Amino acid sequence: MKLSNPGTVPVYTIAGPSTARPLPDWLARRRKRSSKYDPENQNNFELLQEFEFEEASNCVRVSEDGNWIMSSGTYKPQFHVHSTQELSLSFARHTKSENTTFLLLSSDYSKSLHLQSDRSLEFHTPMGCHYETRLPRFGRDLAYIRQNTEVLVPAVGLSSDGSGMGEVFRLDLERGQYLRPWQINVGEDEAISGLQGSINVGAVNVAAVAESTHGLCAFGTSISTVEFFDPRTKGRVAVLGGHDGEVTALDFSKDGLSLALGTAHGQISTFDLRNPRPLLKKDQGMGLPIQSLIHMTTPTEERKLLSADKRIIKIWDEHSGDLWTSIEPMVDINYVAHCPDSGMILTANEGKQMHSFFIPNLGLAPRWCHFVDNLVHEMENETRTETYDNFKFLTVPELKALSLGHLVGKTNLLRPYMHGYFVAAKLYDQARLIANPYIWEEERAKRIREKVEKERASRIRGVKKVKVNQKLADKMSKRQEIKQKADIEDAVLGDSRFGKLFEDEDFKVDETSWEFRSLNPSTQVPGRDGAPPAAVEDSGGGSSDGGGNAGDAGDEVFMQVSSSRVQGGRAKDTAIGSRAQKYTRTTKTRPGEVVGEKNVTFVPESKSKDKAPPPAPADKRSDARRSASTNTFRRL
Repeated sequence: MKLSNPGTVPVYTIAGPSTARPLPDWLARRRKRSSKYDPENQNNFELLQEFEFEEASNCVRVSEDGNWIMSSGTYKPQFHVHSTQELSLSFARHTKSENTTFLLLSSDYSKSLHLQSDRSLEFHTPMGCHYETRLPRFGRDLAYIRQNTEVLVPAVGLSSDGSGMGEVFRLDLERGQYLRPWQINVGEDEAISGLQGSINVGAVNVAAVAESTHGLCAFGTSISTVEFFDPRTKGRVAVLGGHDGEVTALDFSKDGLSLALGTAHGQISTFDLRNPRPLLKKDQGMGLPIQSLIHMTTPTEERKLLSADKRIIKIWDEHSGDLWTSIEPMVDINYVAHCPDSGMILTANEGKQMHSFFIPNLGLAPRWCHFVDNLVHEMENETRTETYDNFKFLTVPELKALSLGHLVGKTNLLRPYMHGYFVAAKLYDQARLIANPYIWEEERAKRIREKVEKERASRIRGVKKVKVNQKLADKMSKRQEIKQKADIEDAVLGDSRFGKLFEDEDFKVDETSWEFRSLNPSTQVPGRDGAPPAAVEDSGGGSSDGGGNAGDAGDEVFMQVSSSRVQGGRAKDTAIGSRAQKYTRTTKTRPGEVVGEKNVTFVPESKSKDKAPPPAPADKRSDARRSASTNTFRRL
């Protein structure tokens, strides 16, 4: 259930398709299974079981007692009967040809008359097709005179007697025979003489009968005229002409004094039968033929007129002509039916599902779906934000920037609210695309950047801050990043068993202790008082105050650098730049010069004891002397 037209006169869509093209059966079943646990679908309900056809529906009518709904559709040609007491499909019956329109001859569904597209009339009962007869020419509409039990069938073409008049076939159901047809002026067919009609021949398009009052019959023709016949005298009593286009829809009011007619150009006129001039003229606005006209009355005794073409349904005030509300489905409309004395409207339309609309201001829900009133009351108590889900709020400058300022006050796509307007989301997207054709590319690039930034942030894990042993926590975090195990930090740092290691001061690691420095010799730690570590002297005899510090250090071991370049003694360390200046010819080597890698060893030595000079090595053969051996691998 959805609020499709918010405003002063809200319209609720009880059932109906949300898209123009229905899904295939196999895909629809799959989506139904996949969306079984969707919260949005769990809140939906089905008003009538299988209130749909495989492809499209042509006509729908409600019985007088309100217990049955009959509808016809295709493909295959068939009609359905729904029971409103059970809210389910009672039965479906297939026919030989497509059903153009039908009538319920009884107060329930037990007797129905169906006009088929192959010029045949079929009488159906609950057991099946009771009788079938064939018409001389194609019929356009059906009407029924209850007082005389006569069926009127307006037809296409001219009569066969050469009078050049159209015909309305009359079938007496009590005697079971055709009566003399009524002659209707539909214009002469000058294109082909001697035949009943050509392609553009005139026709009687529609019929209407004032059943509950005077019983006059009105017939709309293709030459923009309306002819009235009295069933008692079996003759024409009046002609009403001068309309714009063919007359395609007619309807009498309940009192029988008002007649509404619609034309093929979308014009609507209301007449008082006592006055040939129209009381009201309205334009549907779409330029399409009017298909349905219905006189309705609100609970406050306000008279309304419903008009519908295949695109939109509009309800007008019959006296002032003001637009009361409108309904614009997503699919084309073929027929509109009104449940008597209620606010429920049913439509036969293109598309698989048939529409059901509910207008609370028009009346209460029918007794067979009285729970709809409670649902509407609950929806009205909800916040108004859901009302404008399909609208975008724009201020007046923003509206003018999108070149939509000319629509203010002319369409229901703009709804005034405070200092701006609510604009239909579909119209807003189209206007924004026209104003900036590259808006979709910019939006796509923006979403890509957001997605990249989100993934990038997920790869960078922040270091967890702890109370004590922050370096240990950082080290563990770094180790887990190398191993790419994101659950290590949660397992150790987040485990309650190791919580005191990073919270209690008794477990603090003393990095200045001898044990820590022995286990971590390469770690530079500050002094005991927090000062940075002292510089290490690399000279052989120590610094100028080395003697004084030696006593303080005791037997403290320090690292000494020795070179293998000079055998024996200590080599004076020189910078690389000074070496480059000393040896100008770098392409040639001198005897005893080492080129390339250099071996460096670290020898521990105590400061408190004097170290004796190392013994001189034995004399070795000069590297420049030529070897007498012929084995080249011996020198390796």
